[in-house]
Amino acid sequence: MSNAESRKLGYQVVLAAWLAVFCLFGYRSTFSVLLGPMQESMGWTVAQTSLGYSLMMVVYAITAFFSGMIIDRWGTRPAYALGALFCALGFYVTSLVESYYAYLAVYAILAGIGTGMLWVSSTVSVRKWYVGDRYATMWGLAFMGAPVAQVVLSLGVKSVLLTTDWRQAMQGLALVVFVALVVAALVAKRNPEYYGIKPFGLLPESAGDAPGAGEFVWSVKEAFKTYPIWGAIMAFLTSMIAEFLIWTQVVNFWVTDVKLDLNTATNLYVAIGIAGIFTMPLMGIVADRIVKRSSCEPEGRKKVLVIAPLSGIVACILLLLTGKAFVAGIISCILFAIYWAIEPGGVAGYAGSIYGRISLGKIWGLATLIVMGIGPALGSFVGGYLFDLSGSYFNSVIFALCAFAASTIVAYLLPHSVEKPVDSA
Repeated sequence: MSNAESRKLGYQVVLAAWLAVFCLFGYRSTFSVLLGPMQESMGWTVAQTSLGYSLMMVVYAITAFFSGMIIDRWGTRPAYALGALFCALGFYVTSLVESYYAYLAVYAILAGIGTGMLWVSSTVSVRKWYVGDRYATMWGLAFMGAPVAQVVLSLGVKSVLLTTDWRQAMQGLALVVFVALVVAALVAKRNPEYYGIKPFGLLPESAGDAPGAGEFVWSVKEAFKTYPIWGAIMAFLTSMIAEFLIWTQVVNFWVTDVKLDLNTATNLYVAIGIAGIFTMPLMGIVADRIVKRSSCEPEGRKKVLVIAPLSGIVACILLLLTGKAFVAGIISCILFAIYWAIEPGGVAGYAGSIYGRISLGKIWGLATLIVMGIGPALGSFVGGYLFDLSGSYFNSVIFALCAFAASTIVAYLLPHSVEKPVDSA
């Protein structure tokens, strides 16, 4: 296969990942828009309606583990195909429900399985094709689908709700995600070894060997007996707790504590997505340059994982200053977008640089199960709980700042290598 042909396959992998991330974050961003119309139309409380999303995230986390096993063996095409089916059904069947328990079951199971097929498959597929000083750049392009979805689909649903109801909006979203993920499945590729080519980027010491040769194949049990994966999980988990606290509470903070009107607060929130469209690819390039100037890839990825939560810390500080200087709130949005551009892909990149590409799917699938099964729910709950105690979101933002600080410390302590099991020789 010529170099041009192999590069084309790599670009198709990135395109498929972009579409998968677009649909995944489309689910997340549109729920906040649909929440109000759904609960008002059905006569449910906000807490009751939100429970459907919480249960969906639980199923998502469990499914993510199994998706990792799928892509290690068969590549991402089956995962994207299943995602197309279940994501479309999640929106469409939910639009037809009339009872509360039917909503919980349908949305949690169908949407949870569908979205669970998208995150690990997209991150790992890019990592299997791009390593060294190419991974973050290409992942940044793929991850750009997330802020695009946050802006385009959120605003699109808002415009639809002005003339129709939430049921028709969901049916429209069902068509969008189905078409996007079918295209993703069609252009997705198996692992580069299947085509007899090597991944792009700085190659490991076994570069002269055949593709995949010389790379130790880790079992999940072996990997989870070592520190690096637990360090990566803790760095990611503490950041996720802070991130989801901010995502779910920031608009209320601006309205309740800063006294901004809802429209201005919402526009600030959308600004994070707009900034993300630019920070995703830009920070990917920066991360790869850091890796290129480091002694090894794990060292470079570790540096990036320190920078990400540090951005979150500064963003939280500026967030608290929004009431005194509105420009501080704008800068905080940009910094949150920078954090967002680095952390999720960066921690997967670190794990891949430690445990290799061949074993990454199943290892990162279980890591995702742990992180996403705890982080989003805990961050959202703590943010609301602290508000209930004090009547202010100030303490919630402080908690997020502390969680980002914990992530920074854990990332700083990550090792540059791992000792393989004794019998690996």
